[in-house]
Amino acid sequence: MPDLQWNVETWEEEHHWSNEGEEWSELWGGAEPQWFSAIYPRIHRFLPADAVLEIATGYGRWTKYLIPQSARYLGIDLSMNGINHCKEIFSRFNHASFVKNDGLSLAAARDGEFDFVFSFESLVHVEADVMTSYIAQTLQKLRQTGVAFFHHSNALESAELLPDPVPGFRARSVSGESVRKIIETHGGRLLVQELINWIGDVPDCFTLFARSDYPSGAEPAILRNNEFYLETSLIREFHSYYSRVGPKR
Repeated sequence: MPDLQWNVETWEEEHHWSNEGEEWSELWGGAEPQWFSAIYPRIHRFLPADAVLEIATGYGRWTKYLIPQSARYLGIDLSMNGINHCKEIFSRFNHASFVKNDGLSLAAARDGEFDFVFSFESLVHVEADVMTSYIAQTLQKLRQTGVAFFHHSNALESAELLPDPVPGFRARSVSGESVRKIIETHGGRLLVQELINWIGDVPDCFTLFARSDYPSGAEPAILRNNEFYLETSLIREFHSYYSRVGPKR
């Protein structure tokens, strides 16, 4: 299983980041079409935001879209290599800062300060202990009107049908249901959860959540999107061409 030690060794020591994470967006035709066609439509109502916290920044593949949409930005990652890289390439943004953590702690972020907390394609590799730690702390970091959007594993839901390790090294102890229970246990509120089939039918999940006093009367929505993987080919075959013209972002 991709435990904490696996994550430290993989992202700090073994992975060379030769393409700055873009390799994971190749099937989408690049990070830009993936962001604007698959990610941003799901979170656009919460951006721009005053204060944004990104968990597991990597080499800044999504950071470059979040920083311009924030008045204050904080990126946290367990890899010092990633943190140093982000500090260098985003040095022109005075409102952005980056901090290394231990893979569990969000202590660098102040409580009650953030409007939007984001993590994508990273928390799929963390088991239930890390998810519990991050969700509990995230709820403390959010303002009353703030929300968090996490992309995480859903492998526990069908663990008995999956090989070991799960393709893509998905955490076997995490599911949409387990994340819902963690949120509720720690005083949070589920807003939207989308159970998806990631590349190669890997079971993943998008979860949007907030504090229990979040000012919305909408009932929680739990969606099963078995067509999500089709977005990959559609975006690559059509949307990605629009990102190849005009100035580079």
